[in-house]
Amino acid sequence: MDNDISTSAELAEAAALPRCYEVHSDPKTPNAAAQPVPQSIKDKPVEQKSPAEWAYERMILYIQNFEKTLDNEHEVAMGFAGSDAGVLRIEGMGYFEPDIITFYGSDPTGTKTQLVQHVSQLSVLLRALPKQVEQAEPERIGFRLAAAMDDTPPAE
Repeated sequence: MDNDISTSAELAEAAALPRCYEVHSDPKTPNAAAQPVPQSIKDKPVEQKSPAEWAYERMILYIQNFEKTLDNEHEVAMGFAGSDAGVLRIEGMGYFEPDIITFYGSDPTGTKTQLVQHVSQLSVLLRALPKQVEQAEPERIGFRLAAAMDDTPPAE
C-alpha cells in the first residue's frame, strides 16, 4: 500500500482505465505499460467502445512502442501467427465496428496486401523489416495512427 492520497475522481478514473503490465529481461526495453495513454483513449469509457475500436486503440499503442525499439534502417511489419502467409509491412490500420480489425500494407516483394480479421482471432506478431531503399526515413505508422486518433475521434 502506498501513502498517496487520491481524489474520488482520480480513484474513479484509475478504476475505469484497463491495466497493462509488462516485464522485460532488459530493463531498458521500452515498456508499453509505462507509456502515456493518449487522452483520446481515456475520453471514451471502455464499456462504450466496440471490441474492434478497443482492439484498434491497443494495437496502436503496441505498434508505437515496438517502433521505439527500431533503428533508422527498419520499419514495423507483422507476421501472420499460425500461418505461412508471410509478412505484411504495416502501412495502415483500421476497424469496422463492432468486431473487425484490418491491416493495410505490402509484403516484402512490394505486393499490396490487406488482412481483415475478427477481433476474437487477433494474433499479431510484430517484426522489424529493413526499410524500403528509396525512402530517406523509415515510416513510423504507430505514431501517425496515434496522431490521427487524437485529431479525428471515431464516429459514435
